[in-house]
Amino acid sequence: MTIFYSPNILETSVLSEEESLHCAKVLRMKAGEEVLIVDGQGGMFGAKIVAPHPKHTAVEIINRQATETGRASRIHIAIAPTKNMDRLEWFAEKVTEIGIDEITPVFCRFSERKNINLERIEKILVSAMKQSQKAYLPKLNPACPVQQLLKQATESQKFIAHCYEGEKRLLQQLYNKNESTLVMIGPEGDFSPEEVEMALQNGFQPVSLGESRLRTETAGVVACHTMNLLMTL
Repeated sequence: MTIFYSPNILETSVLSEEESLHCAKVLRMKAGEEVLIVDGQGGMFGAKIVAPHPKHTAVEIINRQATETGRASRIHIAIAPTKNMDRLEWFAEKVTEIGIDEITPVFCRFSERKNINLERIEKILVSAMKQSQKAYLPKLNPACPVQQLLKQATESQKFIAHCYEGEKRLLQQLYNKNESTLVMIGPEGDFSPEEVEMALQNGFQPVSLGESRLRTETAGVVACHTMNLLMTL
């Protein structure tokens, strides 16, 4: 069944212009057809089209489906924007499909990209949420310098994945599924030694994601998948 996103569905019975266009023009849906609507906050509703229109499609809620309760604890990944934006967008899509609560782009000393299109990434998150039939939309934070994130992080578990030599344990050995968690993923050139040291001083634990040297976006997906898998055990 077709899924639409409407964050205020309990307050208004009209889809956004973007979703209305998709409904009326792209899918050519007719009055009386049934759909699912997610609000991005855990709610999923059965509904039917009342009046299709490319700018303001009216719907009627029929019932409330089983509401997602969310994960036992939050997963937050802070990741350096990749030089090729396609790779960051791929990361955003895949971690949404897998399951994540929060994403923060961070600018590091060796970052090759210093600007990103948050609006485009937000649209990718919405699309991935609907495609994977989830009812929660991950929170996308504004990009910030890595130093700012290190000082402001409030999660009870904080990890930094880097490629430098030294004592590091695998993420799956340290991760506690019952605690809120932040994992930091660096740019193609890795975090600088100073950034790693600052992270350790701010309570972050160094972790490894395995023996292979991973691309930034791959490392982010691996970290997300690892935590989601451990939550099921």
